[in-house]
Parts: sequence; structure tokens; C-alpha cells
Amino acid sequence: MTTLALSRRSMLAAFGGGLALSPTGPALAQAVFDTNPFRLGVTAGDPLPDGFVIWTRLAPDPVAYGSGMPRAPVAVKWEVAADRGFNTIVRSGEAIARPELGHSVHVEVEGLEPARLYFYRFQCGTERSGVGRAKTAPLAGASPASVRFGVAGCQDYEQGYYTAHRKMAAEDLDFIFCYGDYIYEDRGDPVYQASDGPQDNARIHLGGEVYSLDDYRRRYSQYTMDTDLQASRASAAWFCTYDDHEIDNDWVGAADQDGIPPEIFSLRRAAAMQAFYEFMPMRKSAFPRGAGMQAYRRAQYGDLLDVAFLDTRQFRTDQPCGGRFNSTCPGIEATAAQVLGDAQEAWLLTNLDRSKARWKALAQQVMMMDLNRNTSGGQGINTDSWAGYRVPRNRLLRHIRDRRIDNVVVLTGDEHQNFAGGLWLDGSQPEGAPIAVEFVGTSISSRGNGSDRGADYDRFMAVNPQLKFRNSQRGYMVCEATPTLWTTQFKVLDKVSDRTGELSIRQTMVVEAGSNTLNLA
Repeated sequence: MTTLALSRRSMLAAFGGGLALSPTGPALAQAVFDTNPFRLGVTAGDPLPDGFVIWTRLAPDPVAYGSGMPRAPVAVKWEVAADRGFNTIVRSGEAIARPELGHSVHVEVEGLEPARLYFYRFQCGTERSGVGRAKTAPLAGASPASVRFGVAGCQDYEQGYYTAHRKMAAEDLDFIFCYGDYIYEDRGDPVYQASDGPQDNARIHLGGEVYSLDDYRRRYSQYTMDTDLQASRASAAWFCTYDDHEIDNDWVGAADQDGIPPEIFSLRRAAAMQAFYEFMPMRKSAFPRGAGMQAYRRAQYGDLLDVAFLDTRQFRTDQPCGGRFNSTCPGIEATAAQVLGDAQEAWLLTNLDRSKARWKALAQQVMMMDLNRNTSGGQGINTDSWAGYRVPRNRLLRHIRDRRIDNVVVLTGDEHQNFAGGLWLDGSQPEGAPIAVEFVGTSISSRGNGSDRGADYDRFMAVNPQLKFRNSQRGYMVCEATPTLWTTQFKVLDKVSDRTGELSIRQTMVVEAGSNTLNLA
């Protein structure tokens, strides 16, 4: 454990008003807060068979500059127990919340038993955090009967409440995969310009569009102060990835949507990457390095489930067709185009080849199905999806097909709609069995209440024979893998415009092991 010795005078000067300090010998002085410093809650992440990361952030005033904390490191105690009442504490220690990281704490807990539930909490001075829960993964050689997990993301704070997070917190899940768009970067606006006209936003962002580290910290704090979101973060270990809105809409590689010079955009990327790390339960291996971080990684749940968490933003080449939605152009066929980049793609293909797990999941951000977005007789695609990058898309799908890698399931977000369908080299002509299947989760709140079926539903389904299901309500997915069956439940809310939305299972889809074929349950 690292300790830091400071004089009492320097600590008092650093903390200023609102905090009293009592000396604790050569270690850090102990803070006494006027306001609860754990207002952003707790969470856990990236579980392994022997442990997981536990996270908190000291923030008596989360949206203020400096979050109400001094410009000095502070000691934080932590405990992991086998029971919610903390009668049996199995691991404990002390971490340092440093101002350079916004007084966030990332503890990589080790020495736990595999495949079991634990509880954790933090203490700073006389203040104690709420209690979080997380499950360790099974041993690599284990044969679990099932793995059950949640899939969620896209949670524009302005466009709806986080009722779905509260509902997901009540599920008994082994983990939660957040596919990104945890925050949105745009300025506060009381009005949402929806496709059917202006709508009142449910809530409003503080401040303008975010650019600096302080901007991003404030935006993350505003989101994370939501108690429904805190309940979800404390209910199970999270695997977190980012999409575009954690930095800027539709960014890829060194390019943003406004044509800002790459060297300028890299400064914004660096600030955004640091803030993402500060607020997410990530391991030290993901510690940001300048404008990037190691976000892609792998999780194994015995011989049942192997999950590759992908990064489809950092290494991608610029969108073709000028990034225009529902368009087509020769750039879609560019041979030099990249989605994952050489290193990540090689890593993924190697893992797919070597995996002995029954199910192989690709947990990522943008749709892999090459849907036709033009329902008027023409052809158009989402150029910000894999469909805009035909060469790397087909390279991946051919590898899966030619190596006869069965039971590949792609898990995706970004679209703010629910989709389920098969993956072929050419989805407009789905001949034979699909190479893999894809489930696309809707948003937690983005685009407001939504609807079951849009006005173009029948036309859209007709021009996309690879699709089996489409829905435009808000919610999340619950996936369960067993040795013989993959089940995905699309859970939706009737509204997110207030906190009284009711949850229902809109559709259940299944895939039998070895079939690569989607069926309605």
C-alpha cells in the first residue's frame, strides 16, 4: 500500500473550509466532511475468477469545479465481504484518491473465490459509502450451467429518465455490458428536435458542449448523480466501453464530425479518455495514454462464454460518403478501410480461432448487419456502422465462416432501437444459414419515449430480409447462455418521459447451439 505523508498545516491549507482534519501519524490526515463525499455511489467492473475492480469517487459537490475536494491526495478505506451485513470481511485495504484523477479510486481486488457473489464498500474519515455487489467469474476450466447478463447504453440525460437502470438493478445478473454513450457531449437545451417535431426535454445538461477535462468531469458527474443509474452500477460488475458521445458525435480515429485539425481534436480526446477512465471501473491496463487507451479486452466464463469487448472508434478510418446517413458511394468498398485496426483485428481473430467456449460473443458499439435504410426503392446504409466498411466487415465474417466457428453472437448498441437478425456477407440476399447472429439493444433514454413500431415498419422489414425483429421503445436486453441455448429478452418501457414507466418483455429470441439461426421464443 502506498502512503503519503503531509504536514497538518499543509493539509489544512489544502482542504480549506468545509472539512476538518485530524492527524493520523505519518499517514494521510483523516478528513471530516460537512457533506457526504460518496454522492456518486460505487460500482465494480471487469470481473475475473479471483476478483474485480471496485470504484468510487470522492465528490461532496460533484458538479462544482474540483467537486468540493482539495487539491491533495486523500486516503480511502475499502472492504469486501461475503455477506451484505459485512459480518465476514474477506479483503480490505486503503487506497489513495488523487486529485490528478479527480479523486477517483480504482481498487483491483484479488484473492477471492470464483463464481460467487461479494459485497463491497468504502470509507473516508467518518463517512461510509453505500454497498455494492459483484460476482466473480468462474474458473477457466469450469462448466457453468448458465451465464446471465444485461446489455445497455445510450442514455441521453436530457431525453428521458433512467427507469430502465432501476429495473435492471433488480435483475440477478452475472454482469452488465455497457456499450457506450454513457454521456452525451452537447450543450444544455430545454427542447429536443424529434423527427415528429420539437419536444420538451425531461432534464437539461449543465453548461455548454464539453471540451476540457473539467467539462467532461462535470458532465459525468451530472449523469452519475442519478440514483437509478447508481442502483444499476452498484447491482453487478460492469464491463464498460465507449462509443462516440463520450467524446464527440460520430468521431473516429483522429477525426471529429466538424473537421477540426487532428492535433486539436487529440487534446479533446485526451481529456475525454481521462474522464472516462476516472468514472468507470476500469483496470490499470486501461489507464489512458495521451489521447488513447487500451479498451478492447476479453472475458471468459468457463467453457460456456467467451466475450470480446471491442473498440470500434479509436482505430477506425473515416466514414465514407462524407458520413451521410442513408447513402451509398464507392468509398464503402475501400480496400484500406479499417474498423478495428490491424492489431485489434488480429487479436480478435486469434481469440476466435483458439476459443474453446460454447458461445463466442462480440460485445461492441455499431451495427454489423448491413441494413438498407432506404425504404423508397433505393439503397442506403448507415455509413457510421460496419455496413460502411465492407472490406473489413466481410474479412471478419469470412474468417468466422471459413474457420467454421459456430455460435458467434454479436451484441451491439448505438441505434436507439431494438433489432435482431442474422449476419451474411450480403444481407440483402440471405442464402443458407447465417454466419452469426446479432442482437442490437435500444437506448436507456435517447430519443425519448419511442414507439413499438414506426410508420415505416412494414417497408423496412420488407427491404431487410435478414431482420427478424425491430422495435423502437426504450429499455435493455437480458441475455442468458446455456450449453444448448442462447436466449435474449428485449425488455422495454412504455415511457421514459417520467419515472413511472412500466417494464415488459417485448420479445424473446433464442438460438440453439450449433444452428446460428434466430427464432422467436
